[in-house]
Amino acid sequence: MPKTPLTRETGVRIGPMGRRDFVALVGGGAAALLTRSLYAAKGGPGQRRPSIIVIVADDLGYADLGVQGCTDIPTPSIDSLAQNGVRFTNGYVSCPVCSPTRAGLLTGRYQQRFGHEFNPGAPATAATGFGLPLSQVTLADALKAAGYATGMVGKWHLGLAPEFHPLQRGFDEFFGFLHGSHSYLNAKAEPLNLILRGTEPVDEPEYLTDAFTREALAFIERHRAAPFFLYLTYNAVHAPMQATQKYLDRFAHIADEKRRTHAAMLSAMDDGIGAVLGKLREAGLEEDTMVFFISDNGGPTPSTTASNLPLSGTKGTMREGGIRVPFILQWPRRLRAGRLYEPPVISLDMFPTAVLAAGGKLPRDRVIDGVDLMPYLSGKKRGAPHEILFWRMGPNAAVRKANWKLIRPGQTPAGLYDLSKDISESNDLAARNPKAAQQLGKALAQWESQLAEPLWGGARAGRARRQGRS
Repeated sequence: MPKTPLTRETGVRIGPMGRRDFVALVGGGAAALLTRSLYAAKGGPGQRRPSIIVIVADDLGYADLGVQGCTDIPTPSIDSLAQNGVRFTNGYVSCPVCSPTRAGLLTGRYQQRFGHEFNPGAPATAATGFGLPLSQVTLADALKAAGYATGMVGKWHLGLAPEFHPLQRGFDEFFGFLHGSHSYLNAKAEPLNLILRGTEPVDEPEYLTDAFTREALAFIERHRAAPFFLYLTYNAVHAPMQATQKYLDRFAHIADEKRRTHAAMLSAMDDGIGAVLGKLREAGLEEDTMVFFISDNGGPTPSTTASNLPLSGTKGTMREGGIRVPFILQWPRRLRAGRLYEPPVISLDMFPTAVLAAGGKLPRDRVIDGVDLMPYLSGKKRGAPHEILFWRMGPNAAVRKANWKLIRPGQTPAGLYDLSKDISESNDLAARNPKAAQQLGKALAQWESQLAEPLWGGARAGRARRQGRS
């Protein structure tokens, strides 16, 4: 039997979050606990606020799912989310690599606003001070303040130091690891990045993907009586390429060993997501649970065989293959099944969409770049949720407005693409449309003027030169 997870029974933390942020959100932890009790007492579908599950895949390619066009790896469980919900065909993340994307997703803000612009490096050499800045309010903070039980299972990648631990960032419970990758087969493979239950190391014997599924199911069972928030962040299909024989045997027909392992890893995660959805049905919670699914960035095709076709580029690039990802939302009670939503959306939108659906409050003292998607999905609001979207990671940046996308790849001239006609970004139109390129370049520069310097990582000098400061 697994140990009882460590929990924190108090309300929203006052420590690193700051007393002003705390008061702005809830006015006291006791109020949050009382709210949770009141909603537990009401019970019954239609009378409760939705539970919220955010599922994040790691390094999943744009075309790695059946519903996204994959033909050699069945993903029936993830596909069912799209069949029973909304699939965003122009769904983006805010960075083409792991940690910055997660910082943006959990705060609803462009992470460059608070200096979280780069990955930190390996645990032994991670940048000094690396972690989601303590000034930032997380999705877990906001939902905890609204009376939700909050739990995280999986990969964190937002700080190794105690003050950055998930239990200090709004989560009541945590099972997973703190840094960017982990062995799937050996819990003790990385002494600086152990599997933890709360803050205590555990010697996990199961295949890690299966262990994360087990913990997610247990969390749902413990909290089925009242609204909960589960942040389920599988490290599949991120390297190392490891799978158990059970999953490898499903793909004996795939000759390429790397592709076969990738398929096995993805199939294990799909099984896990199917088990989570089955648990919601068994508990009578399916209709009243918002389930988000997204990848943290595009697939790193050469190292894992993840496919981003027909997009160009891979993880780490500002091309569509680096930042455009599978993005799905299922909420049966509120959303029509099987819908395709075309206007561009971004992972930052999860924060306000979830918080407002929960009856919570958004922080009032800072810019929230994400948009509540529900009025657009319900038809209460017309038009696109975003007029313009931005990306930056060091000297590499991009901006999209309507169908135009400008990519600034370091020091080379920017390229301009019409995504409505050229989804693979193969035809640079900058020379033929200099006015459009100039307008997008000015919008990008204006956005960059609002951003903080990176708290770690490079490219400061190069950016200063471009902006005429040196």
